[in-house]
Amino acid sequence: MAIFLLLLLSLFVLFSPVLTDLTDAQVAVVKQRLAEGSQRRYSPCFYLGNVFNLVLCYSWELGTRAQALLELDSPRYSVTTPGAKLPPSNTNPPSSLTDVFTIARNVVSGRSPAGNTPQPFIEDGSAGDPPSVGVAVMLANWTNQQSSDGQNYAQAIRNQFNYLYTVPRTSDGAISHRPDQLQLWSDFIYMVPPFLAYYGIMTKNRSTVAESYNQIRLYRKYLRDQGTDNLWKHMAFGDSQDTYHWSTGNGWAAAGMLRVLGTIKNSDYAGDLKNEQNDLIDWVLEIQDGMYKYLRSTSCFGNYADDDHSFDDAASATLLAATVYRLSTLAGNHKHIPLAERTRIALTARSNLGGGPSNGTFVSMVHFDADGWLSPVVNPWLFGESGSKSPEAQAFVLMMQAGYQDWAQAGYSGANAGVRSAVPLSLLASFAVGVALMLALFQ
Repeated sequence: MAIFLLLLLSLFVLFSPVLTDLTDAQVAVVKQRLAEGSQRRYSPCFYLGNVFNLVLCYSWELGTRAQALLELDSPRYSVTTPGAKLPPSNTNPPSSLTDVFTIARNVVSGRSPAGNTPQPFIEDGSAGDPPSVGVAVMLANWTNQQSSDGQNYAQAIRNQFNYLYTVPRTSDGAISHRPDQLQLWSDFIYMVPPFLAYYGIMTKNRSTVAESYNQIRLYRKYLRDQGTDNLWKHMAFGDSQDTYHWSTGNGWAAAGMLRVLGTIKNSDYAGDLKNEQNDLIDWVLEIQDGMYKYLRSTSCFGNYADDDHSFDDAASATLLAATVYRLSTLAGNHKHIPLAERTRIALTARSNLGGGPSNGTFVSMVHFDADGWLSPVVNPWLFGESGSKSPEAQAFVLMMQAGYQDWAQAGYSGANAGVRSAVPLSLLASFAVGVALMLALFQ
C-alpha cells in the first residue's frame, strides 16, 4: 500500500502545474511573435464576402501592437497610465518608442497620395479598424519625426479623421464599422473612440473628446444585450450580422472604454467630463460583471461567452484580465482582481511534462507553444473558428503583463492573501491531496 501511495504522490508532483510569472526573456519572445504576426502584408484578402487584391489586411493588428508596446515599454506615453501627462512631452522621445514610430512611418508611407482628400490610414475594407493606428501616427507627428523621415503625418491624421465622417451612420450618429454599409461591431470601441479622444486632446478640441464618449454611448445602446447579463452582441445591422456574445468583442469594448477613460482623466478636460468618466467606469464594470459569470474552470472564456459548446479561448480571457488591472489602477475598482489573477496565473503556468525549446524559454508552458504563441485562441480573421498564432492575442498578453505590473507596483489593491500568493483553487486542492497521501504514507 505504501508503494502505491508513493506512486500516486509522484504522479501528483509530475502532473501538477508549476506557478510562474512571465520572465523578461519570455516577454521578449511574445513581442517578437507579435511583430512577426502583424507585419504589413499585401496579398489577396477575403473580407466578408468580398475579395480585395493586393491590399493591406488586418490594420487593427498594427494599432493593437502599437498600443501594447506603449503600455509595456513607454508607460509615460500611454493613456492607460495614471497621471500620464497629455499631451506628452514632445522633446527627446525615448528609444522605447522606436517600434511605435516605425509602425507609424510604414503606415503613412504606404498610403496612396491623395492630398487633403479624406482617406483611411490603411485601405483594408474596414472603416473602423484603420483609426487604431492613429495614436502611433499622432505621437510621431507630435515628436516631429517628419523632420527626419519626411512623412506628412499631420495630413494623414486629418485625412483619417475626415474619412470617418464620410461613412454610413445611424440616424443618431453612430459611425459604421464598415464603409460600404451601415454595420456596428463591438471591435469598433477599441479602434475609433480612443483615436477621437486623442485627436481631440492634440487639437485642443473638447467636442471631439466628448464625441469619443458619445460613440461609445451609441454603440452600447445598439449592442448591449440587457437580457443576457449586459453582454455585448458582436454585430448589429448589415448583411452579415453576428448577434451572439463574442468574448473577444466584449474585451475589445471594455479595453477601448478604458483607453478613452484614461485619455480624459489625464487631460485638461478631466474636470469638465466627470460624468462621462463615471459612465465609462460603470460600463466597463458592467461588461466585466457579465463576462466573469461565464469564466470556465480552465480560466478561459468560451469563444462565445454564454455558449457552453463554444471552444476555449485564452485571448479574450487575457484581454479581460488586462481590463481588470487597468480599472483598478485608473478608477480604484478592484472587484474582479481575484478572477483576473486566476486567469493570469493559469495562463502563465507551466507543467512538469517536459518538452519545449532547448533554450528553455517556454519549456512546458501550458498555454504557450514552444515558439511563444498563446493557445488556445480564436482565429482573429474568422471569429467563429479556433485558430493559432494570433497577433492580437500576443498583444493582449503584453497588455495583461503591463497592467499586472502597474497594479502590483501600486500595491496589489484588492488582492487578499490567497490571490497574492498566486495559488489557484485547483492547485490548492491538488496540494491537499498530496499532503494527505504523504500523511498516509508515513502512518
